[in-house]
Amino acid sequence: MIRAIRGATTVENNDEQEIIAETEQLLKEMIRQNDVQAEDVVSVLISATEDLNATFPAKALRNIAGWTYVPVMCMREINVPNSLPKCIRVMMTVHTEASQRDVRHVYLRKAIQLRPDLSLTEKSEM
Repeated sequence: MIRAIRGATTVENNDEQEIIAETEQLLKEMIRQNDVQAEDVVSVLISATEDLNATFPAKALRNIAGWTYVPVMCMREINVPNSLPKCIRVMMTVHTEASQRDVRHVYLRKAIQLRPDLSLTEKSEM
């Protein structure tokens, strides 16, 4: 079965190292919480708000061992008035036996406010 795993995080600055580090942390947490193997991934889509242009957040995926051949694409998030600034969102499409209800979506930092109803991460640890 194919399922999508959502994730989002924020950064404080439009800085290449910070964007890559925070995106990598988000991806690793999504992988950990959903027990994802690279071979089970269809693709990963990563969007960033227009105030983040110092680097491609997708570079973070290449820092994860074994994920070299996973298709990944970056895009710009639409500019909605009053939306969460400096936000990076991820949609990871995977083959899994998990039901939709059992998929663990990951929201870190200020992005928790996007979907507090789905935020299953241990908020105090992030």
